[in-house]
Amino acid sequence: MPARVKRWLVALDIDGTTMREDGVVTDTVIQAVLDAEAAGHEVMLSTGRSEGMTVPLLDRLGIQPKYLVCANGALTLKRTESGDYERVHVETFDPTEVLQTIRGALENGAYGVEDETGHYLLSGDFPDDTMTASGDHVAFERLLGVRATRVVVISPEHGLEEFLDIVDKMGLHKVSYTVGWTAWLDIAPEGVTKATAMERIREWLDIPRSRVFAAGDGRNDIDMLRWASTSGRGVVMGQAPDDVVDAGNELTGGVMDDGLAAALDSLPR
Repeated sequence: MPARVKRWLVALDIDGTTMREDGVVTDTVIQAVLDAEAAGHEVMLSTGRSEGMTVPLLDRLGIQPKYLVCANGALTLKRTESGDYERVHVETFDPTEVLQTIRGALENGAYGVEDETGHYLLSGDFPDDTMTASGDHVAFERLLGVRATRVVVISPEHGLEEFLDIVDKMGLHKVSYTVGWTAWLDIAPEGVTKATAMERIREWLDIPRSRVFAAGDGRNDIDMLRWASTSGRGVVMGQAPDDVVDAGNELTGGVMDDGLAAALDSLPR
């Protein structure tokens, strides 16, 4: 038996990192995830997805991590003895002020508020996907005063650069926000990111900062990649935009080339 390797904390983004845009997780990636876990590393998911869109993926990957990070850090789940996941840390905020500010600048935007159970209240036209299929469509006023883990805003009539400019001019204080690939704005409670949740978990597990590995491809991964890069490994997917690449300290192949598997295979065994 080889000597047990020193355990790393491995945080994986889902969409565009572990999973392709078409929903496929390749056998190569699954095997790399299983091999990393078998080597003794703490492999977990850290995602913008809600709890209900995250937990089912564990069966496909074949892992049962101690913790999961959902809603871009606003929700941390812990595995119970029965194998279910319970919420151990939840960050919420009152979205009223930020919603009113944004609506003043984006009259035709669509607005969604997610609560700690992962349920969405939606106002406006959202594309049909898993998030919106389970949400309730309501008048804008119904979104105000809800205890939210996340606010989502989309503006189909704006290009990304124009949208970024509008968001920049709004000066959204008191909240953390990231803009996605398209004109899509994710707003979290103040100071809450994937990085803040991962640092909390790192402390709980007592793993040194020098042995953290995070992989991601989107702007909601920037803080987590910076966190990992400080003294560990911040691995950026090959297709990521430049500002995300700048946040990491390693670049791997794109999601279509199983870039995550190549990076995971380089962990100590």
